[in-house]
Amino acid sequence: MAMVGLLYVGAVLFLNGLMLLGYVEARSAGPLNIFVGLLQVVTPSYLIFTAGGDADVILSASGLYLFGFTYLYVAFNVLGGFDGTGLGYFSLFVAICALVYAGLNFGRLDDSAFGVIWLCWAFLWLLFFLVLGLGREELTRYTGAVAAIQGWLTGVIPAFLLMTGKWADNVGLATVVLAVAAVVLFGGLYPRLREHETPAAETAGSTR
Repeated sequence: MAMVGLLYVGAVLFLNGLMLLGYVEARSAGPLNIFVGLLQVVTPSYLIFTAGGDADVILSASGLYLFGFTYLYVAFNVLGGFDGTGLGYFSLFVAICALVYAGLNFGRLDDSAFGVIWLCWAFLWLLFFLVLGLGREELTRYTGAVAAIQGWLTGVIPAFLLMTGKWADNVGLATVVLAVAAVVLFGGLYPRLREHETPAAETAGSTR
């Protein structure tokens, strides 16, 4: 059930990335954020209620709420016209929790590939914090590109591998591919998409 949710997490990350890149109008992204947000609240609730006290199942399901609440928050912001700072600081909370989930996947849950995926999500939600919480607008397009790519890299592709039973047999390979792709893609995009701020003195001089 969670793997189906992961597929649509990929979809909404892709859409939200395109929104930050300026290709999708903000309000038009609201409905999908609501749909996926609700899915990522209902799914972990069901998994926890039917876990029979299995601590690992409950632990794995608990992280899904971070996504559900994020996407619902995005929907309320874009449809209601609310300020984004609250979502930004919630994203900081998500980024910190994602680091914990990454460590748990590397250790207790013995899934190094999802450990890398959680690290990718920690990086993305940190970018959301910088853009929305701290107002680092020069990072907006870079953050959009990272979100759009992560939609496929950490959502859609792993979901299909899980749903077709190919994930367990390729965890080691997936770990290496994810780690290398993340470093190369996200590192390479930064100098290209980071918008440089215009110095105040230069701006003032240009108006004279």
